Amino acid sequence: MEIFSSNRSFGGWTKMFSHSSYSCKGIMRCSIYLPPQVNTLKAPVLYWLSGLTCTHENFITKAGVQKFASELGLIIVVPDTSPRGAGIEGEDEDYDLGTGAGFYINATQGKWSTHYRMEDYIIHELPKVIEEHFPAKKDTKAIFGHSMGGHGALTLALKYPNAFRSVSAFAPICAPSQCPLGKKAFSAYFGDNKEDWLKHDANELMKTSSLNIPMLIDQGSEDEFLEKELNFKKFEVTCSSLNYPATFRMQKGYDHSYFFIASFIEDHINFHAKELSI
Repeated sequence: MEIFSSNRSFGGWTKMFSHSSYSCKGIMRCSIYLPPQVNTLKAPVLYWLSGLTCTHENFITKAGVQKFASELGLIIVVPDTSPRGAGIEGEDEDYDLGTGAGFYINATQGKWSTHYRMEDYIIHELPKVIEEHFPAKKDTKAIFGHSMGGHGALTLALKYPNAFRSVSAFAPICAPSQCPLGKKAFSAYFGDNKEDWLKHDANELMKTSSLNIPMLIDQGSEDEFLEKELNFKKFEVTCSSLNYPATFRMQKGYDHSYFFIASFIEDHINFHAKELSI
């Protein structure tokens, strides 16, 4: 591990580091916020998954999360959204496929299958890295994310029902097998077998998952992707039909940007802190 950036922030430290990843077969970058409480105690960890085109930097520099994490004693971990510089033909051609668009899945098709294994990275590898190098409580984790990262947070929680204590999302892609962004990515990463797509679709996974943790989803009413890509209402109906303990909030006037995230980040931090027994 190499820590290449370290800044004092709200009594704690915002750090950025790189490490060699066995899951993604290359160097991965990640940001972390360490609250002041870790000077004497191990702290719970809240994982943030970012959206398309983002890196490990966007959330940690734009969302204003440090103040609230410092007050509540939460470690915040922000991985990158994909492998980078893998040398895959076409990986940098489109914003919604390849670099910056890992979709938090394990690709099974051809050129993508060796490096694009973000599911293994987030679930199995990164927690071990964090627990080895930082004062993090073992197996005391929650997860949240935005857009593609909201999809990742929901699907990983649903696929690994014992991994996290709570899950939340801002404007998640709720049914990627039924939207243009998801169809493009899944066709490349999984091929034409639609049954494989459904294994990474929150709306479908909800129907069979044993997950039973609190869930919070915020969506902006003026989000430019709302109608075409996100399927917010469809997922709300599915959760309601199953009596799942999820809270869905439509925030009037808000769009898809980090202004939206920053406006409600305190709510999400408090939501997770309660479940992490802070």
